[in-house]
Amino acid sequence: MPLGAVTLDAAGTLFEVAEPVGTTYARLAARHGITLAAAEIERGFRAALATAPPLAFPGASPVRLGDHERAWWYAVVRRTFGAAGTSSHFDACFTELFEFYGRAAAWRVFPDVPEALRALRARGLRVGVVSNFDTRLVGLLEELGLAPLVDRIVHSTRAGVAKPDPAIFHLALEALGVPPAEALHAGNEVVADVEGARAAGLRAVLVDREGRLVPLPPGVSRVRTLADLVARLES
Repeated sequence: MPLGAVTLDAAGTLFEVAEPVGTTYARLAARHGITLAAAEIERGFRAALATAPPLAFPGASPVRLGDHERAWWYAVVRRTFGAAGTSSHFDACFTELFEFYGRAAAWRVFPDVPEALRALRARGLRVGVVSNFDTRLVGLLEELGLAPLVDRIVHSTRAGVAKPDPAIFHLALEALGVPPAEALHAGNEVVADVEGARAAGLRAVLVDREGRLVPLPPGVSRVRTLADLVARLES
């Protein structure tokens, strides 16, 4: 079956945080009189994300979507901070963190990404972003210079459904005008990206930039960069 579209995850696939989350949180928290070790925050953040509900709000009014997103992140960050989350300064600290991660300065585009996106489109492929992210994603991709290089951006809060649910992939492909059998998804999470895409009828590739996933789950195909993905499609 010929390939008509490639969809890509965002954070961890197209871009990453400019510095470790724990480092950023600790630095900004200190401005508000909250003292926590970066390593402690890093552990707390990962635990909070792992137990958080899906970043999606089915049936939410578009005018209230921002409120739902902010409340979701407020709960995650408060759990990340643990006992320090009860500080009278926490709300001000959270606001600064939330605004910070909505700006391009908080992120770094992987060096291979812009050229890889151009190469995919040069092959006549439709290119989409499918991400468990909030409404800040569109502005971030614009600031990072990636929005002009993709055809559609679908994020979970606007879609009302999050990966690995097949529905979010189907929404993206409907917008791209390509059936699942003619699409491939690449992302850095086995469950959300690989298993989710396959359940939706797409081909899937894991983007494992640091080669950390050893051994690979049975049947999972891996690339280290998007340049590797382009090369594989051209071979």
